[in-house]
Amino acid sequence: MKYFLAIIGGGPAGYTAAEKASKAGKDVVLFEQSSLGGTCLNVGCIPTKSLLYGAKQYYNATHAQKYGVTAENVAFDFAAMQKRKTIVVRKLVAGIKQRLNNEHCTVVNGFAKVESRTDECVTISCNGETYEAENLMICTGSTNFVPPIPGIKDNPAVWDSTDALAAAELPKSIIIVGGGVIGMEFATLYHELGVPVTVIEAMPTILPNLDPEVVALLAEKYKKAGITILTGTKVESLDGGKVTANGEVYEAERVLVSVGRRANLNGLEALNELELNRGAIKMDEFCKTNLPNVYACGDVTGKIMLAHVAARQAEVAVGRMLKQIPLQRIAYNAIPSVVYTNPEIASVGITEAQAAEMSIPVEVTKLPMTFSGRFMAENEGETGLCKVITDAKNHSILGVHLIGNPCSEFIAAASFAVRMGYTTAEFQQVVFPHPTVSEILHEAI
Repeated sequence: MKYFLAIIGGGPAGYTAAEKASKAGKDVVLFEQSSLGGTCLNVGCIPTKSLLYGAKQYYNATHAQKYGVTAENVAFDFAAMQKRKTIVVRKLVAGIKQRLNNEHCTVVNGFAKVESRTDECVTISCNGETYEAENLMICTGSTNFVPPIPGIKDNPAVWDSTDALAAAELPKSIIIVGGGVIGMEFATLYHELGVPVTVIEAMPTILPNLDPEVVALLAEKYKKAGITILTGTKVESLDGGKVTANGEVYEAERVLVSVGRRANLNGLEALNELELNRGAIKMDEFCKTNLPNVYACGDVTGKIMLAHVAARQAEVAVGRMLKQIPLQRIAYNAIPSVVYTNPEIASVGITEAQAAEMSIPVEVTKLPMTFSGRFMAENEGETGLCKVITDAKNHSILGVHLIGNPCSEFIAAASFAVRMGYTTAEFQQVVFPHPTVSEILHEAI
């Protein structure tokens, strides 16, 4: 049997593409080496958030007095948290499998390897069987990057994020190398469960890709809370749990290394003409590579390593294959991102610094989140910030940057405004329910 589409990788890009193409009546085969859902569902977004939510419940219970609630003998069971995390993941994986089954998509569990390709046919081998397809979509994702630091390899004290999520017990203390999104979310988890945390970041600030003013508020709070944050600090070597950085030695039971991820190109060696860009697959605005019948979506493209970006890329790519009119494109300027620290950070669009680099004159509006009555009622002692970047000439909304709970739940409204090019006058006509924290967008814009 020759399929219309063969997909390698069953993460958010892969299963989204499979479902969309199958619904259109096309024959689809999806290869997944591990579990459906990819990194995000199995060893990333979902298990991390499950544990973070458990830690947040414990943290809230131990800080309930500021809301007039007294809780005695508060404790947590980390093994129970891990068990719940596993159950959540299994249910979601089963849900994806059922959805694909409902659309009659062929799912093959095993390592898939491209054997050959012509403009008419791609041949793939898996588990000793051969499969042919008119089109190939590469959704092989990414893997944890291991930096070339002396002492890091085969070090029993060193974890990556997958190791940390699988750990049966909490470490007595931990050093986190890398103050990006993954590093700061783990810093939040461990800190709220009482583990001493040190974060070492080589850049001048943690979360270097986000708005500096918003990040500074988080860093200040975390330092006051007892998290040691060392920025502008380069790790030079490791010896067990001892980390030498900028000539100083820091020690902990575990060292979590989270300095980024790299595209996974395993099994694609036969595509020797495939064009790459900095180790990732280069693709156009429709996720099409330089090879006529080969597409790439998700982390393997190195574009923006977020699950919702991967899923949207898959939708666009399948739409292009099906020649759906009008052809859709991805609005990369309106991709929302969230850091699940406590408080949360959420943002969409450009920052002031990026606007300056692009020579765009902007106006900046800033409001503390306390302008929202709901925020005041539920976030005792917190201030937060809502920062809006607008074009000084036409007053269109270019960026929104937030810190304060639960900004992850309403950043999509700001994303919609940026995506549609709303002006401040147009956005002010949108009615927000009262009382909600989301009203801060209306107040600021």
